[in-house]
Amino acid sequence: MVCCILSAGKERYYGMNLLHLRYFVELAHTQHYTRAAEQLCITQPSLSHAIAQMEGELGVPLFEKRGRNVALTHFGQQFLTCAQQTLATLDDGVDALRRVGRGEGVIRLGLLRTLGVDFVPGLASRFLAANPEKNIRFTFHTGVTSQLLEGLQAHRYDLVFSSRPAPEMGFTSIPVEQQDLVLIVPRNHPLARLHTVDLADTLPYPQVYFSKGSGLRDVIDGLFDQIGERPHIAYETEEDQVIAGLVAHGFGIAVVPYMEMLLRLEVKILQIVRPVWERNFYMVTDDRAFQSPVVRQFRQFILDGTSL
Repeated sequence: MVCCILSAGKERYYGMNLLHLRYFVELAHTQHYTRAAEQLCITQPSLSHAIAQMEGELGVPLFEKRGRNVALTHFGQQFLTCAQQTLATLDDGVDALRRVGRGEGVIRLGLLRTLGVDFVPGLASRFLAANPEKNIRFTFHTGVTSQLLEGLQAHRYDLVFSSRPAPEMGFTSIPVEQQDLVLIVPRNHPLARLHTVDLADTLPYPQVYFSKGSGLRDVIDGLFDQIGERPHIAYETEEDQVIAGLVAHGFGIAVVPYMEMLLRLEVKILQIVRPVWERNFYMVTDDRAFQSPVVRQFRQFILDGTSL
């Protein structure tokens, strides 16, 4: 193996190989040619030749004789530090890549906050339980759909879970979870006496609405398009949990995805009977980018458990 070192804008090439570096380190530790050769499972002449070749290339002596033993020269001591660091870095890199090849490593997930309560943590937990012998870690990053898709495009995430597919960005999107859309109103609201509602019944009342950065904005706009009407938007925000909190404090009514947290708020949950709509969540990947074996395995694990 030829080593290339960049220094002061110039390239310098050395013919010594990595085995020679290991020979040098072993001899530096044993300080005896015969014992070092035995540890390395090579002949003493082969070791002597390798060291002589290194000294010839470097232009300085690395060892000096001391009786039957050898000791590092001042130059050898300097070079030992460099050689050990180089071999340690290389060994760490080789070990890391071998772990990746065995299906280990880090899986970087981007997800909507609403999926971070149960769905995505459940997937990650079951995947880890199915692979107890492997060193696998997850990182979790939350955001709105537009942010998640931008992060996937910038290769900050391996997989994202979003509220809309993105074929225009060249991504592969697969529905993996469904969530009903419901209407929530304050408990003292006129609509609170109902259990189901037609979307047209919401038109007289101010609404807390998803902002244009949210993937749900287009979805809910599509619902109102189906009935040929536009809602009275009083407030806008990106997060469904924030919308629920605003409704609970009387800022308006809202169409939101059903979440368990709604049961803990001072809101009435109404089923929307017209138009009928079901929200899909998508696992989105960029198949043009490299995916490590563990990412591919996790993706297949999700697909094997999805019935949508």
